Amino acid sequence: MTTATAGGATAGGAPPPATPPAPRTRKSVTATRKWIAAVFLLPALVLLGALVVYPIGFSIYRSFFDQSGNSFAGFDNYKTLFTDHTIRTAVKNNAIWVVCAPTIATALGLIFAVLTERVRWGTAFKLVVFMPMAISMLAAGIIFRLVYEQDPARGVANAVVVGVHDTFTDAAGYPKAHPLPTAPLKDGGGGAFITRGSVSAGAPVLLPLVGVAADTMPSSAAPAKAAPSTPGKVTGTVWLDFTKGGGGHPSVIDPKELGLKGMKVEAVRDGKVVASATAAADGTFTLPASADGSQLRLPESNFHAPYNGVEWLGPALVTPAIIGSYIWMWAGFAMVLIAAGLAGLPRELLEAARVDGANEWQVFRRVTVPLLAPVLAVVLVTLMINVLKIFDLVFIIAPGSSQADANVLALQLYRSSFGTEADLGIGSAIAVLLLLLVIPVMLFNIRRMRREAKR
Repeated sequence: MTTATAGGATAGGAPPPATPPAPRTRKSVTATRKWIAAVFLLPALVLLGALVVYPIGFSIYRSFFDQSGNSFAGFDNYKTLFTDHTIRTAVKNNAIWVVCAPTIATALGLIFAVLTERVRWGTAFKLVVFMPMAISMLAAGIIFRLVYEQDPARGVANAVVVGVHDTFTDAAGYPKAHPLPTAPLKDGGGGAFITRGSVSAGAPVLLPLVGVAADTMPSSAAPAKAAPSTPGKVTGTVWLDFTKGGGGHPSVIDPKELGLKGMKVEAVRDGKVVASATAAADGTFTLPASADGSQLRLPESNFHAPYNGVEWLGPALVTPAIIGSYIWMWAGFAMVLIAAGLAGLPRELLEAARVDGANEWQVFRRVTVPLLAPVLAVVLVTLMINVLKIFDLVFIIAPGSSQADANVLALQLYRSSFGTEADLGIGSAIAVLLLLLVIPVMLFNIRRMRREAKR
């Protein structure tokens, strides 16, 4: 049997058993993990401070100084934000953007997402609607600057509007047409022309005009010809008294001259219209016997300028037009997110509603939309934050003549901060205002995400 020695070892020479280390407390483990996390987060925090925190702090500091940056201006720059007409217009337009653009884009995205679930080619439709998201704001701005071009020959929007207008309304007349001084027509007042004397039944009347550009002549216009003499009726010809290449004779129908198709002719007696007719393709017209002894008038409606479409980029419509281009781009984004939420809905609830007798509109309004409320909130808040800083589309689409009417805060920030008349004090104040407008939306989003995480 072995015995222990004075040194603590056994008689056989074996060392005593080692004492186990004291266990680490939970507090020390947590502290170590926090330090490790801080080390890994440090580079990101440094970048965040340099690229976000410092610019925000400097902008707030700079907003209290004047244009030169040398004199303390107090709240003068902030007062300017609400007294300057240009900046107030930008604030008003930003309010229109925040209310209209996210709401319409989200509503369209919801409609597209619901409808494409029921069609076989839904995937292809989603691809087409989402495709504008692949285009940069710069490219989209250039595209819609051309779409909204005033000239119908170049702008798609006005080409459609003019086409529809001309389908249901008489086409444009001859805006610059007028008679020569030697013609049997004179100024009738109000843009109309009237014959110098009265006309008689059975005696054809010649009504020559000049000043009609070749590209405004109807394609169906035919070579002018003399109207036949018809007993008891007033006949005549209204035509373009101009021969291409020269060689024609004034007030004489030459072989190469064209009739003014669609020209309206009125018989006027004692200031009242007693009869009217419209010229055929060859310029001939026929009036009843009631026109005998009257004067013939070409009313001013013949000489209206052609309908040129809507002034999309004018002061009145420039902001709605640009919002339309934004919706074209972002409706696809809303559709994809809502479609993802729609795919996760419990189908048994929808079927139960249908079994209980609900029609499709009731299912959509009372079941689908409430269940999609969290997704709709995400889309709506995201788009609201996005439109608060909209700049590219407004800067590119709005022409210089109406850019002040389409002004928004981000564009005004650029205009105030750069250029020969830059005022960094006001520019910084606008930046701070934008920050203050974004913060409530971000806080709402954060609170909503926290509520979702607790469920």
